[in-house]
Amino acid sequence: MFIFLQFLGIGNCSSVLPFIATERTIMYRERFAGMYSSWAYSFAQVTIEIPYIFLQAAPFVIITYPAIDFYCSVHKIFWYFYTMLSTLLYFTYLGMLLFRLPLISNAGKLLLHHVEPVLWVSHTWTSKPTLTLVILAIARIPKWWVWCYWICPTAWSLRGLLTSQYGDIDKEIIVFGERKAINSFLQSYFGFRRDFQVVVAFLLIAFPTCLCILLHILHGKT
Repeated sequence: MFIFLQFLGIGNCSSVLPFIATERTIMYRERFAGMYSSWAYSFAQVTIEIPYIFLQAAPFVIITYPAIDFYCSVHKIFWYFYTMLSTLLYFTYLGMLLFRLPLISNAGKLLLHHVEPVLWVSHTWTSKPTLTLVILAIARIPKWWVWCYWICPTAWSLRGLLTSQYGDIDKEIIVFGERKAINSFLQSYFGFRRDFQVVVAFLLIAFPTCLCILLHILHGKT
């Protein structure tokens, strides 16, 4: 699941860069001509991505859900689709945001002109999996680093996937030499609680929404 999130997300983030770069020149020309406001352009830019990502997430779920052999349930399928849709949305919007960040200063514009934008984004992705801290249990993360886990969107996506698919399964497995139910192991070792799904659902849609707001703010400054 973690590989799915990373590869699809990074692919979306990288693929959106050339389109943003091409549209930027046209946007400057039309904005200076007074054809539309910056708010209208930024709203259209983030809105048009939703149907494309929906069409990307739907075939992904149709192919991978039976391939992984998850339990066939409407509730679980919906959670799987919702998590992937939200994940692809915030990855795509984050790519758009990372492209715009250097444009708010003259030094950043010079850097973006001479350095390929993919390099700027790839620096983010080399450090982002570390912030997820997916291998470590939350209880074992040092207190001064645990905030990195809570603010990382990928950690919440992984929490949503694992909790929705395995949070209600009480089948026993052998873990560290002990027999434990799957849902009990997820809660005791990773801290993934099934009654926390409402919060997860809210945060999964809150991340792309916050990125959209930041895109709008930065768009007025570039």
